[in-house]
Amino acid sequence: MKISELIEWFESWANPSWQEKWDNCGWQIEPGILDQPARVLVCLTPTLAVMEEAIALQQQGTPVNLIFAHHPLIFGPLKSVQKGDAIGDMVRLSITHEIGVYSAHTNFDQVTDGTADVLSQLLELQAAEPVEPTQDGLGYGRVGNLQPALTLQQLLAKIQSALNPADLLVSPTADHQQEIERVAVLGGSGASYISAVSQTGAQAYLTSDCKFHQFQESRDRNLILIDAGHYATERPACERLAQKFADKGAEWAQLSQSDEDFRNFWASN
Repeated sequence: MKISELIEWFESWANPSWQEKWDNCGWQIEPGILDQPARVLVCLTPTLAVMEEAIALQQQGTPVNLIFAHHPLIFGPLKSVQKGDAIGDMVRLSITHEIGVYSAHTNFDQVTDGTADVLSQLLELQAAEPVEPTQDGLGYGRVGNLQPALTLQQLLAKIQSALNPADLLVSPTADHQQEIERVAVLGGSGASYISAVSQTGAQAYLTSDCKFHQFQESRDRNLILIDAGHYATERPACERLAQKFADKGAEWAQLSQSDEDFRNFWASN
């Protein structure tokens, strides 16, 4: 499978035209590699660490030629490209080593096996459907039922086991033994969907990047908010995507080992 064929297949599944107006999905850097066999390093965020990993793989005999990322490298118009600047160095290294950078962001969030859908599968939610539908059964977030119901304590343990987050932030509740039957999920920054989630009948909502007053808002809406972190809630879909590329015929596809969680939790002991 050539890179052009891999991208054509992907875009038939998660069309870049579905992205939000503020987003920048698609090619970030294309250094003339479309006719090459697809050898893909999949990551959450296209950083210099991931680029250095791809270059190291080339030097070790695995000729990686595409970094396929969830987050865009470029959000706004560039005013300059300079050595020593992160984006400038990514552009320079991309062209020098013939490693393209492609991003699938809000288009990938909406689809089956996308960021939210993979979370719903990991929690084994039944009859899952979008929290905010966009088209033809697609949309942002997923809400579904736990069968059998779990206590809140069991649900938190299931999330910890499935995602291995660095930490879990949870709305204060008097009873961790209360039964949870309906759960909503949305990978990445999902606090803006709290109002929509509260209309779905969900008792708990797993997402990330929630602020102090958003926990207050959730409490006031009788919704248990669970923040597992941006990295932990979106990386599982990247792992699934790497497997999809391999199954579809990419010559080589692997999840990055240098992908970074930009939050660290300090422990005093």
